[in-house]
Amino acid sequence: MDNDAELVRFDTKIAVLLRDDLASWQRLNVTAFLVSGIAATQPELVGEAYEDADGTRYLPMFRQPVLVFEGAKEFMAVAHQRTLGRGIAHSIFTQDLFATGNDRDNRAAVKAVQQGQLDLVGLALHGPKNAVDKILKGSRMHP
Repeated sequence: MDNDAELVRFDTKIAVLLRDDLASWQRLNVTAFLVSGIAATQPELVGEAYEDADGTRYLPMFRQPVLVFEGAKEFMAVAHQRTLGRGIAHSIFTQDLFATGNDRDNRAAVKAVQQGQLDLVGLALHGPKNAVDKILKGSRMHP
């Protein structure tokens, strides 16, 4: 990095929290689904399209890092309640969604379970850094 380049800092944080007992393929799948909700509802977080030296264009991505954390099953419920209590919009992924194959069935699976009974395996949120840090206190960075 050029010493004269300005360091970019963000006042907000995009974070994904995954349950620590998921298989590798599940972690990747859940993360992809969860962040799609943030990108779809907060387009200001998405940067410009990419282009290589040959002029080939690529889709844009988030303009700030996405941090991935993990926690125990019990912590997922705690983090979810903290997120709700702070009024931060978020996406969720439940254990039941591994058995469905489309968006309609995914939404029906979530709708069938009361909030306090959701078997959460992941959640993603975007908000002020300090709020996100407080919500995720007790989790650890994903290895």
